[in-house]
Amino acid sequence: MMDFSNRTIGFGITGSFCTHEKIKTEIRRLKDLGADVVPIFSYQTMQTDTRFGKAEDFVCEVCKITGNEGIRSIAEAEPVGPKKLLDVMVIAPCTGNSLAKLQAGISDTPVLMAAKAHMRNNRPLVVSISTNDALGINFKNIGALMHMKNIYFVPFGQDNYQSKPSSMIAKTELLADTVAAALEGKQLQPILR
Repeated sequence: MMDFSNRTIGFGITGSFCTHEKIKTEIRRLKDLGADVVPIFSYQTMQTDTRFGKAEDFVCEVCKITGNEGIRSIAEAEPVGPKKLLDVMVIAPCTGNSLAKLQAGISDTPVLMAAKAHMRNNRPLVVSISTNDALGINFKNIGALMHMKNIYFVPFGQDNYQSKPSSMIAKTELLADTVAAALEGKQLQPILR
């Protein structure tokens, strides 16, 4: 059984609001495995109410699960690197927008700034995609990130090939396994499922 009791895991949460319930389940699982989980919220996650729920309720629930108020601004995210605050960082869900910015080196949200700061320490970044354009314009970004050192993907596949043929989503139930493999410098296989 995995034991994350001596690990601090940064958990960056971006849009893709339809996956937020699954994300809470995985945060609970990481906590149950002993991890100290530090939530990192994108501005959209903190501000956007959707048919899936109110932003404030979601943020409060994640903070309650983790026991941590989290990182909510770029200024709060910047010290992640210099202070070496995290053993591993997860971005889940990672939207197409965040994926493209990550690949381009843009750090205009707390999640992306934390990722940039974290990566300077040669520590693993785990990406859990959820994007309607994975097999479209973001396909090149996925490929570029897969080629980068210390970036690992939660295995993923098409979620609705008939209605959304370019859409792909991570198998979030494999998130903890992916984190464990990434901490050993390995990509959980197979990536496409």
